[in-house]
Amino acid sequence: MQKTAVFSQVNFVEVFSTKQGAVFQSDSEYCWYIDFAGKLARFDYRNLLKLRQAINNIDIEQILLNSGKTADVEIIFICACDHCYVLSLLEVIAMKELLSGTFVMLELNHIIQDRLFRIVA
Repeated sequence: MQKTAVFSQVNFVEVFSTKQGAVFQSDSEYCWYIDFAGKLARFDYRNLLKLRQAINNIDIEQILLNSGKTADVEIIFICACDHCYVLSLLEVIAMKELLSGTFVMLELNHIIQDRLFRIVA
């Protein structure tokens, strides 16, 4: 089920959502919005890819097995981006799930569009 929301005259189309957050696409602004950890952040496609790479580079298993007295908090900062996330380990897992689902849905949309235009042509 696809949801559409309007915030300040900007149309958002939900790409993917979980209980912890959602990713919306704005065709009029050529960007994506991530609603996660209590904030709504705007990303272009390049920064969305960088965020996914930063989240995927976090070794969750190593953090869980670490017996040191370090905090289980990760700070995610993307160069050329105004947003910074300070995430607990559970939030990192939730963000990883959200971004993985988002990119699966974007790839699925690309495949469907490709097949539809191939059939028409």
